[in-house]
Amino acid sequence: MPSPHRALRAFLALCTAAGLATAAAPAAQASPGGGPTAVVAMGDSYISGEAGRWLGNGLTNSGSRDGTDRAWTGSGYDPSRVYGSTAGGCHRSDVSEVRSAGPIATELINLACSGATTENVVRAARGGLAYKGEAPQADRLAAVAATHDVELIALSIGGNDLGFADIITACATDYLVWYSYCHDDQQAEVDARIDAVTASVGTAVDEIRAVMSGAGYAASDYRIVLQSYPSPLPRAAENRYSESGWSRTNTGGCPFWNEDSDWARDSLVPQLSGRLRQVAVAKGAQFLDLRDALQGREVCAKASRQATASQPPSGATAEWARWIDSRSTQGLVQESMHPNAYGQQALGRCLALIRAVPSGHRACRNTAGAGPSGMYLTAG
Repeated sequence: MPSPHRALRAFLALCTAAGLATAAAPAAQASPGGGPTAVVAMGDSYISGEAGRWLGNGLTNSGSRDGTDRAWTGSGYDPSRVYGSTAGGCHRSDVSEVRSAGPIATELINLACSGATTENVVRAARGGLAYKGEAPQADRLAAVAATHDVELIALSIGGNDLGFADIITACATDYLVWYSYCHDDQQAEVDARIDAVTASVGTAVDEIRAVMSGAGYAASDYRIVLQSYPSPLPRAAENRYSESGWSRTNTGGCPFWNEDSDWARDSLVPQLSGRLRQVAVAKGAQFLDLRDALQGREVCAKASRQATASQPPSGATAEWARWIDSRSTQGLVQESMHPNAYGQQALGRCLALIRAVPSGHRACRNTAGAGPSGMYLTAG
């Protein structure tokens, strides 16, 4: 049976076609869910498009940086060509996940913002907070839902609530300064926060449901795809640089001890992914597991390489995540450890693939030796 709001749209269309509307009738507003179809991205930097400026990583610090810097104009650098704004903005890149997904809807709308937490998703009326000069994302979704036929909402949230940036900073500092491991004390911090993070992500999903219901949508009229986070770091055995010396820092941009790398790859990322899957199951959302999406394409991974003057960047060989530029000679620190342009194109392919799967949880992986178009889904 069709949902009430779709039935209403069909009835109104029939009336208009039959000429039943009269001049005396008041002007009708667009029905909720009318207008062009839309897929909407919501959440944080991993879906907004942070690091989309970069086509892999390269050591050259001038010009196009061996073809990796998409902000290069030929005479200088203009990050707004990629992000629409510079430092401090939401960094919604032109290759963000939703914009790289292809023609999966008439309009592809990115409401996500780099640095956002769950409280920046929740409606203001429910205690949510504006962020970077914008109303909470659920309030902005309400406006979209009233003027579009929203068919799918992709949500990436929870990483900033958990303190991903702080964890990365602590682990890099322990490698560079203290010569100690981070995984023991950081695991304790994660364990102390993870229950609250899980609850907050659940609240964010509830807020999206409430907005869509308020706009006249039935639950069957749209889908929420809650996605996890891809690991930007390889396992120790898959790192092409030795643990000692400065190659991981000055060349690779992955200043982490082996044990900390293994912990991040095989404990931290799976732990959060597992919790996000629990939320998806409890809230009736689809889960898209991205933990292995960058496998072999992580920063410093043996299966990938940096760009050089003689070997320009290629999606089939480049790293798909942004390194940590410890010397701050390229771009912004906040871009570190995020999927770069290739990574975002790959995640966009994942979104397109799950768009075609009406139900069930999935994991998205890449094909070794292939570019972003080689992503595929498995049971998740």
